[in-house]
Amino acid sequence: MIDAGTWSAPGRVNLIGDHTDYNGGFALPCALPRRTTVVARRRDDGLLRARSTGATEPLEVLLPGARGEVGGWGAYVAGVAWSLAEAGVAVPGADLEISSDVPLGAGLSSSHSLECAVALALTGLAEVEVRVPALARIVQRAENEYVGAPTGLLDQTASLASVADHLTFIDARAETARPVPCDLAAAGLELLVVDTRAAHALTDGAYGSRRDACERAAGRLGLGTLRELTDDLDVDGALARLGELDDDPEAVRRARHVITENARVLQVVELVGSGLLREVGPVLSASHASMRDDFENSVPEVDLAVETAVGAGALGARMTGGGFGGSVVALVDAALVPAVQAAVRAAYADASLAEPGFLTVVPARGAGRDA
Repeated sequence: MIDAGTWSAPGRVNLIGDHTDYNGGFALPCALPRRTTVVARRRDDGLLRARSTGATEPLEVLLPGARGEVGGWGAYVAGVAWSLAEAGVAVPGADLEISSDVPLGAGLSSSHSLECAVALALTGLAEVEVRVPALARIVQRAENEYVGAPTGLLDQTASLASVADHLTFIDARAETARPVPCDLAAAGLELLVVDTRAAHALTDGAYGSRRDACERAAGRLGLGTLRELTDDLDVDGALARLGELDDDPEAVRRARHVITENARVLQVVELVGSGLLREVGPVLSASHASMRDDFENSVPEVDLAVETAVGAGALGARMTGGGFGGSVVALVDAALVPAVQAAVRAAYADASLAEPGFLTVVPARGAGRDA
């Protein structure tokens, strides 16, 4: 019997492919070197107790709990336990000590890092192995039905399935995750993440309205998801079909982003696989323009960081994550990283914005047991 252990899960940065996952599409994230760690010890009384270094109030709930019983940060923990129980896992009582260095509210999936680490800790104590696709679905259900954020499968899959020094090519419809070797250092490049300090949230309705528009577009076209639109058509043909939605311009814009974003993900996978990493930059910038103009989920702080980074020499840059704030990822010559950082800092100071944060990223390992 496993009485205690330590498990951890990383945050993620999505290189390209946002809002494609719940449309059955493609994404290309990697794990961050920043992680959430859960030290877990079995209890025999059916209680789940959790303390976090980032929260003042502890969590205590009698398992399996009820949907919506807990709010705040504890919902991410209690929601995972509830979702595991709903999936038939006999979740044991446990004491959890949680710590994390994944930035909060930065669009780097701190919540999914927490949920995945908790899921691994609880299944570990239960001595139950749940494979990645199923565990990602369980975590998604906790996020969707307990926390109330209508997210897809990108973040959980990236946290659970990533491999060090690789990007993770996700096909959401097939629920597969394939590692793609990516040696940025050999190409003299770095991924620079800019935390814009524009805090984002996925439970305030803006994310859900974008998802609703995508589902509306698919339904009007007689499709299950927008991914099906490109199964038999090329990108131009798929875009032409959107003309059938001429009375719903919002749905057209949202669907256009998804269709073109899927194509951009596939393009980047091909470029990375061919060693043409520098050519990825303009594709990232095109992705940001699509999110800004068609998906309309950017904000001025993010746009300023993207424009300034590219103006200072970045090969390309885009918002990463669900949007409405959060972080920017830029592909930068290693020698130019200090200059890009200085330019973004100066632009933010000139605009009287809070000083941004920076993180250079080497693709890290995924979630697992540490001790």
